[in-house]
Amino acid sequence: MIQDNSNSAQNQAPKPAAESHSGGVISKSLLSIVLIFIESALTLMLRFDPKLRQLAYPLAKAGTVVCIRSYLPHVTVYATFGYRGVLLDNELPQDKQAADITVNAYSFQLINALINHNPDHIEALQIRGEAAQVENLKGFLVRVGVGGAIQNVLAKFTGGDKQKPTPEERAEKIANYQIKINEQAERIDTLTMENQRLATQLIEAKSKQKSAIIAAIVAAVIALVSIVLHFVI
Repeated sequence: MIQDNSNSAQNQAPKPAAESHSGGVISKSLLSIVLIFIESALTLMLRFDPKLRQLAYPLAKAGTVVCIRSYLPHVTVYATFGYRGVLLDNELPQDKQAADITVNAYSFQLINALINHNPDHIEALQIRGEAAQVENLKGFLVRVGVGGAIQNVLAKFTGGDKQKPTPEERAEKIANYQIKINEQAERIDTLTMENQRLATQLIEAKSKQKSAIIAAIVAAVIALVSIVLHFVI
């Protein structure tokens, strides 16, 4: 009986291990789905945002690998920058012995960094690595934030992505406007003088026409009187 109980216990022992393994597979599957979604979103952003591509270029050129460790819950993700986009995986690439940049943060800090589009939230993250690469990554994260993506989409429709002019540019524009105003004023003065000249010519023409009519009438009267006197005398 003891041997039977032992065999029974051995048969029942693997069940909890199987349940634990099943739970791990589900968690990994969910993480893979989330990574695929984020990877697709990044691909679209890189495709439609030239400035974002410009910020990602130095990272892609160096084949930078970023290790992102989040706490509560604990998740480790590796982001590999390349010319085809940003690849996300839960394992370090085989051709790399270590990540070039490491980001440590709580999950809510990462969410704030991606949602609020605020450089202060990016600075709150613990980012370690070469200074130049870290600065490139920070610039990329600020631009890739959800707020930045929405702002970029709005700029496409409103044209609001134009940089504000500097004081020198504003002064130059004002000077150009003043030159155009002066040119328009000169044209107006010229047209006014031309109108006055034409008006004077018109008055003179009317006066000459009136004088010619009067002269013609006087000549006709004189001719008529001459004819009458010719027959009378």
